[in-house]
Amino acid sequence: MSLLKEAGSCPVGTLLNLLGGPWTFYILWILRQQGPTRFGALKRQIEGISSKVLTERLRMLEEAEIIYRDYEPTIPPQVTYGLTEKAQDLILVLDQLAAIAHKWYLPEHPEIGLPAPGK
Repeated sequence: MSLLKEAGSCPVGTLLNLLGGPWTFYILWILRQQGPTRFGALKRQIEGISSKVLTERLRMLEEAEIIYRDYEPTIPPQVTYGLTEKAQDLILVLDQLAAIAHKWYLPEHPEIGLPAPGK
């Protein structure tokens, strides 16, 4: 079933269903900050995520054409994920959320070490 049907044909509901899943925004944030990133590096950067959940989230974002998957048939295989042109529409939102996170949490918790917005 498509996301649009699940959300009752409401575009806002569809987008919120897509982005509101566990870890989704964090995955997009890492790809925004790091650029194209291999699966293992993504998993290491997201403390507490299982390989299964990361795979599910990446597949869902790829199906929605928000990220791309580049597969290199080497030994071992190299799989890299990055943001698509469609994802560029989310950059402003990601950067605004980063600014709010810095404002709310960094002064009290400098150990968090969030990357600066827009980097």
